[in-house]
Amino acid sequence: MNPGVADRGFLPASTFRIANTLVALETGVVSGEDFALPWDGKHRDIEEWNRDHDLTSAMRNSVVWFFQEIARRVGEERMKRELALFRYGNADIGGGIDHFWLGGALRISAREQVHFLRRLHAGVLPVTADHAALVRRILASETADSVTMRWKTGLTNDDKSAVAWMVGYVERADKTFVFACVMTARPRASASSPRCASAFRAKSSAAST
Repeated sequence: MNPGVADRGFLPASTFRIANTLVALETGVVSGEDFALPWDGKHRDIEEWNRDHDLTSAMRNSVVWFFQEIARRVGEERMKRELALFRYGNADIGGGIDHFWLGGALRISAREQVHFLRRLHAGVLPVTADHAALVRRILASETADSVTMRWKTGLTNDDKSAVAWMVGYVERADKTFVFACVMTARPRASASSPRCASAFRAKSSAAST
């Protein structure tokens, strides 16, 4: 672990989907994992985004427009309140209700990501147990040798650097590890979420606390 990087705040990018979904569930904007939105007809570069999505497919395909619409329906007042209750990074939603986690004022460190996910796992976040379980269930996952990994990635540019995230859980029969991997590079460099995944798989316990 690099303490300087672990304590530095970055835009959360698509890792914010976890908190965004919890807020939407708690406020009643989203009814459950079958909640769906129709595609708005705007063509985007990622082909998988150009169709209707439900909550599960939107989470696993990191569909930006889906979660932007959810955030707009939640609204600024409720979003501010819930993120403050979650103690999610600096909880600053400046920059637009549908953009603050992509290029706005929200910042969170890797250490804060771990603390947030740990509280979610421990059932001490101010959310219902059903909502916490739902969010964990719809994360991308992979199981091998009786070990399950659940994760969310994110990729953005932050303060002239490319930032790649991978956060989540590694579940064994007797223990769950929480991890947050963040990598930075110059924008033209190859800072990618798969590199985070490879680094984490190489030494899964190193990123957990």
